[in-house]
Amino acid sequence: MELENLYQEIILDHAKKPRHFGLLVDATHRSEGHNPLCGDQVTLTLEVRDGVITEIGFEGCGCAIALATASLMSSAIQGKSTDEALQFSQQVLQAVTSQCDDTEPLGDLAALTGVRRFPMRVKCATLALHAIQDALTSGSIERK
Repeated sequence: MELENLYQEIILDHAKKPRHFGLLVDATHRSEGHNPLCGDQVTLTLEVRDGVITEIGFEGCGCAIALATASLMSSAIQGKSTDEALQFSQQVLQAVTSQCDDTEPLGDLAALTGVRRFPMRVKCATLALHAIQDALTSGSIERK
């Protein structure tokens, strides 16, 4: 029960005071995600230099879980290589959508694994994860 309370506090903290909130002016990658079932929306911008995510920002609206996921993931992947970020986001996605015994490598993102008990909330927790993967794989912004 204590762990559940801690996880709830982490999610509420990131939802109320999201880190990396705001879109980047000099973004090199961008992706938008929308969950039509509940109305959650997220726009994610990244600045990638020499294969490393140097800056990340997002804007969006929706439930606490969707905003907390974007905030937590933004903090977790800034400074990682694009390959590391893709691998990490896939690891979090797997932990959120299926049984995962080892959540220690997820850090604070382990708080999201509780949504597995609420199937309607899984899409809220995965919206930003899919947006990050999309931005890194096909969201490159062409510069003129």
